[in-house]
Order: sequence, then structure tokens, then C-alpha cells
Amino acid sequence: MTTSLSAGGTPRLAAADRIGRGLDALSVGHGRAMAALLALCLLLFLPGQISLQPMDRDEPRFAQASKQMLETGDLVDIRFQGEARHKKPVGIYWAQAAAVAAGEALGVPHARTQIALYRIPSLIGAIASVLLAYWAALAFLPRRAALLAAALYGACLMLSAEAHLAKTDALLAACATASLGALARTWLAFRDGRPPTGSVFAAFWLGLALGILVKGPMVPLFVVLPALILSVMARSGRWLLALRPLPGLALTLLLVAPWFAAIAWKSGGAFYAEAVGHDMLGKVGAGAERHWGPPGAYALAFFATFWPGAAFAAMSLPFAWRARREPGVAFLIAAVLPAWLIFEAVPTKLPHYVLPLMPWLAILTVLAMTRGALDPRLRGARLTALLVPAIPVALTLGLCLAGWRLDAHTIPWPALPLLAAACGVAALAWMAFARGPVAGAAERALVLGVLASCLLGPAVLGVAQRALPALKVSPRLASLRDRMPCADPQVASLGYREPSLVFLVGTGLALPPDGAAARQFLEAGGCRLLFVEARDRDDFNAAWPVGRGVPAPLAEIEGFNLNTGRRVFVTAYAVAP
Repeated sequence: MTTSLSAGGTPRLAAADRIGRGLDALSVGHGRAMAALLALCLLLFLPGQISLQPMDRDEPRFAQASKQMLETGDLVDIRFQGEARHKKPVGIYWAQAAAVAAGEALGVPHARTQIALYRIPSLIGAIASVLLAYWAALAFLPRRAALLAAALYGACLMLSAEAHLAKTDALLAACATASLGALARTWLAFRDGRPPTGSVFAAFWLGLALGILVKGPMVPLFVVLPALILSVMARSGRWLLALRPLPGLALTLLLVAPWFAAIAWKSGGAFYAEAVGHDMLGKVGAGAERHWGPPGAYALAFFATFWPGAAFAAMSLPFAWRARREPGVAFLIAAVLPAWLIFEAVPTKLPHYVLPLMPWLAILTVLAMTRGALDPRLRGARLTALLVPAIPVALTLGLCLAGWRLDAHTIPWPALPLLAAACGVAALAWMAFARGPVAGAAERALVLGVLASCLLGPAVLGVAQRALPALKVSPRLASLRDRMPCADPQVASLGYREPSLVFLVGTGLALPPDGAAARQFLEAGGCRLLFVEARDRDDFNAAWPVGRGVPAPLAEIEGFNLNTGRRVFVTAYAVAP
């Protein structure tokens, strides 16, 4: 046991031994390991769930469509206001509607406009994906290392972000991890000449079916690519028979076919024309919705999205190439590389597309660590590991700069102690890797990186965002509606059309096309509230007759639109009987 001496000569346990003993204690049994991962997830994912505003544009679109399911009672068709939303299947909308209905039943005030309720499926999906990553890692690693791999995946910034957003990707990650974990166990059992153990049938087919209901063909894509490659490698696909394809396909059809048939009948086939012909093929053929990126964009973004493990994952790639013929490493390469290359080739780039591949990169990283491949003595290793402290330092400086520029020289002071602590622990992670004893250096660095993430995520999503009101334009506008001297005023918005405003104000939010229509709305009688963005103000002013000026504004809201990347100025006008 490694010890050091205190000033009085008393031996005390070195930090390296404390980290090792902590991992040993947490991995005594599967129950304790899973409890530790659950606690980690709650620490990472809970802060900010309530206070973080609806993040435009995808999140409030999903939430609003789920809200309209509750308002109309139609659980088949998916709509955003009066527009059909035929982009994704129904799974996420059912899950969000169920969460909100449960919140209403429990007496949550104004449940249908509480974005945190719509985020519950994403929170559950993120936690489930971490626990499933641990289950999958056990096929490759001993319990202690599997715990570290799952924690490394759980601590990555991309999963934390998706756990805070009411959309499909956290649930998709859980479904993909379940199916790929079952496929991994089946493959490794085949190579060992034994039948697969565990509930591989249920995990594979339920993950596949639920994944199809959540995001269509994505989980089948993640599964089919490695299955084909490994079958070519084994010169046979008979190993897949252990998954019992016929009853599995029957179960999948039983679960997914009813809704797909119902939406085909109700939409007259329009759902498939939009979801496949426009949404999916549009992303393949061009950069949809201005989300274009060149090949290599994911590899570059990975160093931030998979922080704190990205630097060590990059170091593990030479090991993966050397050990590519080993069954376990072959599976990890087949699970990640083909899908990654497809995403790099597709013009539309969004960072969360590769999230379902990250559990397997975490497993590969820890597997390389156990083989001694993450060695600080290797050329460039210490320099690469500097990314561990670089990311939290850059985030801290970026948040301070954003507050200074966007919120009248505001600094997010309440978050600075946590941010500074995250930077300090991340620096200790680099020092543990670069300057510590070679034996166990990578393990200590990974554990400290996870601890740094436990500080950074809550600091950013739980504290810092509260101190940046410039980013909360829609909540500030919605609060004006709540201050009107009459109940249930009619609300319209000219120019500012973010889905978050629709979600917070209500499905009936009017969106007049021009200044004349906005004036007609304001003069239509009753209690009314109108928002006019600065770029449409001249048109609105010109709509009023000479000698009769525009009504006095109720308030002016200035902020920053993250989606468009520009400042916005919105003036509110009110008419009350």
C-alpha cells in the first residue's frame, strides 16, 4: 500500500490509494455499483431541470406537441399549433404526455407549462442509458472497470445536456445501449463457444422496438451495422440466431405496428412523406435547418461533447487498432466506426447524433486503460490530457464573457466557486496523469475527471444560467401576460416566433404576418397583449392612421436569441377593458 508521511511523521493514505479504495468499495457488488451510478446521475442531471428555460427550438416544439395531445386527447396525430408535426414517431410525445398527466394528478400547479415535467422522460432515459452502459460494460470488463466506464459515459457533457432537454435523444441513447449491449453479449458468448447469459432477448428487442417508436430507423441502424460487419468477420451470421429473430420480430411488430398503421390512415400517408421524404432524406442530401458541417466536424466537437473522457478516448485509438482482431475490441470498433463515418459523411451535423456511440467509446477507453495503453510516457499523451482542464476553463471564461456582453456587464458570481472548483479538480486530473506514478495514473485521472464533471455540470446548468436573464427572452415575455390585469388575455407576437413562447403562452398564441394584422389583433376588443420585435416595429407603426399614434408600450424586453445568434428587442403593447 502506498503511503506518505504527514508533517508529524504519521503515515497517511496517499490520494492514489484513496481513489483506488473508493472504486473498490463502490464495486463490491452490482447493487452498490448501480446505486453509485444512480447517485452520480442525480447529481449531474437534476440541477437546472426546473430553472432552465425551454431551449429553442426543438425542445419546446416537442413539449408543445405533447401538450396539445393532452389538450385534444388525440394520441395518434402530432401537431404544433395547427401544423402537422410529421418528423419523428410518437414515442417521445406519449412519454412526455404521460409525465405531465402524472404531474397534474399529483397536483403540480400549471403542470402543462412546467417544462421540467416534459423533461422527465429524458432524465429517465439518461439514467437508464448509464445503468445499461454498466450492464453492457460487464461483458468486456470486470466490475470495477465497468463501473468506471459507465461513470465516464455518465459524466460526459453531451449526455448531461440531453438529460436537460425534452426531446428524443436521451431516450434514444437508452434504447440503443440496451440493444447493442445485448448484441455485444451475444457476440462475445458466440466467440467463447457458450450461450449468451442475461436477458439479451428482452433487452435487444424491447430496445429496438422502443427505439423505433422514439426515433424511427436510428436504433436499427446502430444495430445492423455491427451485426453485418461481425458476421462478415465470423464468415457466418448464425451467431445472431441466439437472439431468436422470429419471435423478436413478431414482438417488435406487435409494439410498433399499431401506431404506424394508425398514423398512415389518419394522415393519408403524409406522415411518411414528411418523415422519410423530407426530414430524413433532407438531412442526408443537404444541411437541414442550417445545421451543415464538413466531414470531421464530429471528431472535432467530440473533444468537448465527450469531456472529460475525450482526451483519453483519443489515446485509446492506437490500442484499438492493435487489438482489432480480439472479439471484444472488434465489437467496439464495429459498434462505433461505421456509424460514425456515416454521420461524418451526412451534411447535416448536430452534436447529439453520435451520443448513442459514446458508451462504447467509454468502454474502449477503460479497456485500453486496463491494458496499460493510456501511458503518460507516450508521445503527446500529457499534451492531449491538457484538454481535461482546458474545457472547464474555457467554459468558465465563456460564461463570464457572455454575462459581461449580454447582460450589462453581469458576471455569474454565484456559479464562480463551483466553476473554479471544477477547473481545479480538472487540473488535478491532469497532474495525476502527467506527474503521478505510471501505474494507475490514467485511472486516477479518469476518476478525478468524473468528479470535475460533477462540479461543472451543476455549475453551468444549475447555477450560471440563472444569472443570465438575457437568454430567457420567452419566459420574460410570458411573465408580462401573467401581470395583465385581466384573466386569460389574448396574446399575439409579431416577428418573434420562437416555439418557447408558444409553449409558455399557450397553443392559442396568434402570429400575425404583418403590422396591419397585428394592429387588427390589438383593436379586436377585450383583453389583449401584443409583442412586436424591433425588426417589425416600423411596419407596425406604419399600420396606424395619421394622427392616431401607436398605443404606449407596456414594456420593452432586450435579450439574446441563442438559436439565431443575435440580440433581440421586443416591445409589448397591452389593451385592457
